[in-house]
Amino acid sequence: MTLSRKLRAALATLIFMIAAGSAVQARADSGWVRLSIVKGGWFIGANGGGGTLFFHGRRYPLSVGGVDAGLVFGLSHTTLQGRVLHIYRPSDIAGVYGAAGAGATVGVGARIIQLANDKGAVLQLEGLQVGLMANLDLSGLVIGLR
Repeated sequence: MTLSRKLRAALATLIFMIAAGSAVQARADSGWVRLSIVKGGWFIGANGGGGTLFFHGRRYPLSVGGVDAGLVFGLSHTTLQGRVLHIYRPSDIAGVYGAAGAGATVGVGARIIQLANDKGAVLQLEGLQVGLMANLDLSGLVIGLR
């Protein structure tokens, strides 16, 4: 009898935790982001640029920078735009985003990427990459509010 009571209590606690987590996530908001990034490298690469976060009718300037480690050859310019999900305030977009990637661009190529930071912000981006670039690397992208 006590086992079923403990099982019911554990089940009720689990359901409560799931519902509470869903409620917190439901209050998160989304915005729109546009980034312009220049990337270059010879084995080790670096990237930098800027962008804009559009959130609740306001614009917030962004800085972008990072390092790529792996096989990186060339120089490219990438423009990306898309949604930023699961943010509560503009500062939630700031942070370190990591990704593993492979690709090649000669001239113009399309890019689609999804990244997340430690605050739970998720970037769903697409755009164009222009230049001569080949990469098989681990990338770190740091976004900050200016």
